Amino acid sequence: MNINEIAEMAGVSRATVSRYLNNGYVSKEKREKIREVIEKTGYQPSTQAQTLRTRKTKLVGVILPKINSDSVSRMVAGISEVLNKNNYRIILANTANQVEEELKYLALFQENQVDGVILIGTIFTKRHLKLISEYKVPIVILGQKLEGYACVYQDELHACQDLMEKMGRTAKEIAYVGVTQKDEAAGLGRKKGFDLALKKMGKLCPAENRKEIAFQMDAGYEAARELIETNPGIDTIFCATDTIAVGVFVYLREQNIAVPDQIQLAGVGDTTIGRVMDPSLTSIHYFYKTSGKEAARMMVELLENTDAVRKEIQMGYEIKIRKSTRP
Repeated sequence: MNINEIAEMAGVSRATVSRYLNNGYVSKEKREKIREVIEKTGYQPSTQAQTLRTRKTKLVGVILPKINSDSVSRMVAGISEVLNKNNYRIILANTANQVEEELKYLALFQENQVDGVILIGTIFTKRHLKLISEYKVPIVILGQKLEGYACVYQDELHACQDLMEKMGRTAKEIAYVGVTQKDEAAGLGRKKGFDLALKKMGKLCPAENRKEIAFQMDAGYEAARELIETNPGIDTIFCATDTIAVGVFVYLREQNIAVPDQIQLAGVGDTTIGRVMDPSLTSIHYFYKTSGKEAARMMVELLENTDAVRKEIQMGYEIKIRKSTRP
């Protein structure tokens, strides 16, 4: 079955079928006839032929830092939903938080003719910026703000400031368990928000009460052990992610330290595991799936409208007060 046979069966010209397949203008009556023939015959247009004709692959590369992340999976769900509706397919590239892998995939997608790239970014080195500046296809940054580029990002600073101010009302000895500050959002942005809240409240978190660790539950466990052994008087722990907070909670439970009576605890990300643990975890809810949708809509607009403006979208947030913090 080919395009000529489809045209003959539908009683239209070959050009009309071609316009139909490429989303061009076709009258409602003729469009219905072509659709019926395609459904009846099960005809599938040649992807290779369409690519050669339009110079479009209908593929979008999505580079992500880790596949087993609750926040990333929600972003990818939003991206997939919008791109699928617009007849684009995605190719996922998992970098496992390795800078070299991220750079490799950025170069690979540039060379292998995807129509565009959505980068769920964490760190921007000089090499990142050089590669991105040389890109010949549209690129959208998700999860970080990058001046001059289309991006969708979270309001990390104000969200963490807001939550810490709420926790600070009953806090005396405060600890912070964060991640590397090379990560502009989860590392630097969240720490800045935490520190702004302390400054506003006139409270302190000394260096010995601060830990910078990996995005891992067992790292949170070890950080909690070190903090409590060094300073048993800690009564408040703010964690840069829910995953870290759960690791801290496991240690506290093993030591029979009551949450929130003895130590109140909070995280960021509003994950499923944080909601179902007992006591449930106070956290910051970011609209990750909506963020993914916004990034995908931005990508579609850049791909289909040569005059599209590169937008910068800062998302909102919600503070979810649960049982792991004191009233």
